[in-house]
Parts: sequence; C-alpha cells; structure tokens
Amino acid sequence: MADLRVAAVQLSSQDDLEKNLSRAVALIAEAGAAGARLIVLPENFAFMGGGDEEKRAIAESLDENPGGPIVRAISEAARVAGAYVVAGGMPERSGDRERPYNTCAVFAPDGTVAARYRKVHLFDVEVGDGQHYRESASTTPGSEPLVLPVLGFQLGLSVCYDLRFPELYRQLVDRGADVIVVPAAFTLATGKDHWHVLLRARAIESQSYVIAAAQWGSHPRGRRTYGKSLIVDPWGDVIAQQGEGEGFVMATLSRSYLDGVRANLPSLRHRRL
Repeated sequence: MADLRVAAVQLSSQDDLEKNLSRAVALIAEAGAAGARLIVLPENFAFMGGGDEEKRAIAESLDENPGGPIVRAISEAARVAGAYVVAGGMPERSGDRERPYNTCAVFAPDGTVAARYRKVHLFDVEVGDGQHYRESASTTPGSEPLVLPVLGFQLGLSVCYDLRFPELYRQLVDRGADVIVVPAAFTLATGKDHWHVLLRARAIESQSYVIAAAQWGSHPRGRRTYGKSLIVDPWGDVIAQQGEGEGFVMATLSRSYLDGVRANLPSLRHRRL
C-alpha cells in the first residue's frame, strides 16, 4: 500500500465565523498544494470562544443540500485540494436545539461528507486557569466510536477531551484503526503538562499514528489554548510539530513502518483482558 502525506492545521479561531472559515480554507489550500492528502483541522475551527447562544445559532445539519456556510466552505476546500479534510469539531444540529453535537466530520476529495463522529466525552472541569468549563450544558454527547477507510489506512476519529479516555482508543483499534486524529482546543493550563504525554501514550498503546490539530493563542471570553499541533508515529516519536501561531505541519505516514512496529512488538495481539 502507498504511504500517505498528511497535515495538521493549527488555528487561532475567534468569534467571527466568516474570518475563521476564510483562514481555515486558506490553510487547507496551502497544505493540499504541498502534497497533503489528509488534512486535519482543530476543534472549534469555525467558531471559538463565543457564548452558547452564538454556537447554537451557527449549528448546521450535515444532511442538507446545500448545507450551511461551514459545510459549504469545507466541502469546497476539500474538493479544490483533492484531499480528505477532517473538520475537527463543529456544532451539528441535534434533536435538542439547546445542545447541538460537537461533531468531527470527514469530507472526501469530492466534497461529500464521508463520516461523522460526535464527541463522546464532554469537558466539564475546572482546571485552575480562572475558567469554568461545562460543555455538557450546551452540547449533546455522541455514543459511538467511528473508523473509516482513507487512502489505504483505517482512520479513527476522536475530539480533544476524548484523549483522556484510553478505552475509546482501544475500541478504535479493535475496529481496525491504524491512524487516529485528535482535533483539539486544549487549554493552556492542561496542555503544557498533559498534551504531549497523552498523545504519545495513545500512539504507543494503540501502535498507531496520531495526528493532533490544535487551537492556539487567546480567544474571546478569556480562553487561552496551548497549540503545539503535532504528528506522532506508532513508536511514540513526535515526527512533526507546529510552533507558535497559525500554520500547519506535515509528515508522511509509512504503511511498512506501521506494520513493522506491530509485527516486532505485537502487544495488540498479546492482550488478555
């Protein structure tokens, strides 16, 4: 099977939908022109830091044709780039108007929606940065892990806070995942201590590539995010990392290297519990 060139996009999204989408589309185009065939956007790429009512107002359906501004923008960007685009986390309408899903949607190179994963674990915490997070108050949780084939690899989907729940990643591997995406808006307070450790741990225990696209910087309502978008290989080595600011990093995922790690240290086959 062929290797796969991938990109993790880092954004500093604000509460202006049009500007956020314009920046995301521009970076998708740049990554596609540089050869990426799988491009991952961070959580909240289209809207970050506004109030709950604003988030509800921009929630879209992934089933309508034509879709809303978010779906139309990312669909066209994927088509122009000729790449799969993982729309890291966007508000998708649910049966409860007050609580849309936080959905990671995958757009195929023809612009169609290939898959959707609704974030299972919602961020209800106090992390000591002066902010109180109650994602469950405005978000409906999903319930199902999801893996889909993408250009010779099996792609597992997750979003941000999911990273702290290894049982989800074990289920992704059980369903065949060998590449896992983690679009995120990790807080500065938690990111500086846990981001790299958790991502490398998930890669090592899953013996999978991990692509983590992050928000970075300061956002409305006092939110600050850590950034450091990165790509980790199945041995746990960080093979690409974005520094400060917006941009993207790229790496080539090697099928032979992945298979070699799993063959030489067959821990996934040694599981007993």
